[in-house]
Amino acid sequence: MSISTYTKKILFIGGDLRQIHAINKLADKGSFVSVLGFDGEEKNFFSKKIQILTDFSEAETSYDAIVLPLPYSTDGKNINTPFFKGTISVSEVFENFSTKNRIFAGRCDPKIKAMAESHRIMLVDYLCREELAVRNAIPTAEGAIQIAMSETPFTVHSSRCLVIGNGRIGKILSKMLFGIGGKVTVAARKKGDLAYASAMGYDTVSVYSLDDVIDTFDIIFNTAPSLILDFDLLAKVKKNVLIIDLASKPGGVDFDEARRLGIKVIWALSLPGKVAAETAGDIICSTILNILDEMEVKQ
Repeated sequence: MSISTYTKKILFIGGDLRQIHAINKLADKGSFVSVLGFDGEEKNFFSKKIQILTDFSEAETSYDAIVLPLPYSTDGKNINTPFFKGTISVSEVFENFSTKNRIFAGRCDPKIKAMAESHRIMLVDYLCREELAVRNAIPTAEGAIQIAMSETPFTVHSSRCLVIGNGRIGKILSKMLFGIGGKVTVAARKKGDLAYASAMGYDTVSVYSLDDVIDTFDIIFNTAPSLILDFDLLAKVKKNVLIIDLASKPGGVDFDEARRLGIKVIWALSLPGKVAAETAGDIICSTILNILDEMEVKQ
């Protein structure tokens, strides 16, 4: 039986519409939620249950969770606060709270990990949670297909679609494309991934053999988080191809070469927050509660 975490005390610092939906959902479930890093009209989106702080001096000394955005920062120095006129540095967060606190952040890099270690504060990367990654793959796939539909003069149905990578996003995206009539080919490195894709009814190709077929596709979706579409491959694609890169930084496309060759590439980052903010907020909410439940069990 899950332990109730609904009465937890949680502070959110910064974030986009996903965070706002997660904040309201947690408050509706009974958590005591405070927010910092929101000073625009977006404040009106919060329910009356939310405590809106203007600076760290109004914060309490201890919270069950201090939640930073996904990603926690876009420059490695300041918290990602799109709805805040000022800036909140990452160092400020750690300097204002004691070791009693636990900081949840999305897409943690070595910088924030080192800062957490030096301040002896527990850091939890909630993006690493499997339930969040799997559920986030759904709005990511839907958003990618939405982009494909709006950026091409032809239907996805009957189009030759290449999906590079057969991870969480790749699997769900391939299934959706196949379901609306796309002619799906999956490219992967591992034989097991290619076997899985073949069992689902898709054509398959090894990543190492892409140069033999890359010129046959109308739409290319990359989900692999490493450079795949380099100059050699880009030089062979159809001139009117649409490439949608879903991989996080640094991406899987040589963007400079694509630009030089006149190839249309859309780097579609953080799609869940852009195309389905409410659903993405629900996912963050449930993930945070799951983590807190597990922490309760271990105590």
